[in-house]
Amino acid sequence: MTPLPGQTIYVAPAADTPLEETGTVDTSAPPEGQWKEAWKQLRSNWIFWVSAVLLVFIFIVVLFPGLFTDINPRQAQLSRSLEGPSAGHWFGFDRQGYDVFSRVIYGARASVTVGILTMLFVTFVGLLTGAIAGFYGKWTDTIISRIADVFFAIPLILGAIVLLSSLNNVWSNRGYWGGVLAVVLVLAVFGWPQMTRIARGAVLEIKSLEFIDAARAIGATRRSNLWRHVIPNSLAPVIVTATVSLGVYIVAEATLSFLGIGLPPSVVSWGNDIAAAQSQVRSGSNLHVLFFPAGALAITVLSFMLLGDAVRDALDPKAKKS
Repeated sequence: MTPLPGQTIYVAPAADTPLEETGTVDTSAPPEGQWKEAWKQLRSNWIFWVSAVLLVFIFIVVLFPGLFTDINPRQAQLSRSLEGPSAGHWFGFDRQGYDVFSRVIYGARASVTVGILTMLFVTFVGLLTGAIAGFYGKWTDTIISRIADVFFAIPLILGAIVLLSSLNNVWSNRGYWGGVLAVVLVLAVFGWPQMTRIARGAVLEIKSLEFIDAARAIGATRRSNLWRHVIPNSLAPVIVTATVSLGVYIVAEATLSFLGIGLPPSVVSWGNDIAAAQSQVRSGSNLHVLFFPAGALAITVLSFMLLGDAVRDALDPKAKKS
């Protein structure tokens, strides 16, 4: 550089101006994928550990109820009707003389089973239809989206009430698994459109990224791209929605059973026990009959909601808390 008249240019020696390190990258460490990074986020989130501990306990209760009580939940002792909590019968007895603690323990199985099966069914159908609609587009997207809109316009509980009422007239003796599957199918019929919308939106975002074009450029077919690249990379919002929805389906089953059109009365479930406690709510006495099954239901749903919140923070960068 040529100085102007009257100007002096000073150039510091290179030794006097060392460059400071602003950041380092450990190139020897293996790259971390989305799922590994999500797991690191989950491990540092106390909400995840609280919900995980609660859910592990709940699943142990569901799988091994005999570890917690040896009382038959269907064994009635009318002489102890509405008796309060006591030693050996921590939650007391209901109007029929059933041990409430035993009913709460064994009732977890039906309620949680309905929630999990419904979530799996809805996730499978919603992910499949949403991925096909979003990836192929055109008339395929139009047909699937309009069908989903029709079902989405019907409220979940209202639609389930109407459909289950019709099924009850033609399928009165359903038994345990018949009742569980009936509720699962009805909830899934009105639950899949939400998952379809989530999956469709995720696929529309993923399919326009560069690595999809790169895979196509090296010879990958559209079907291969869909199953090997698009769907796996679209799972994050689907998993978040599925985790939160699980608690919603458990509440929906309890609501339907409370109304008398969900699980058959012979099935031990929290919803049936809450329905049987209606008379005690009206009288305002012996509320332990209602409190314990309702409390178990609330804790279970809260656990799934907390887990869904933690998973959302880990998998969905747009929803992370500041």
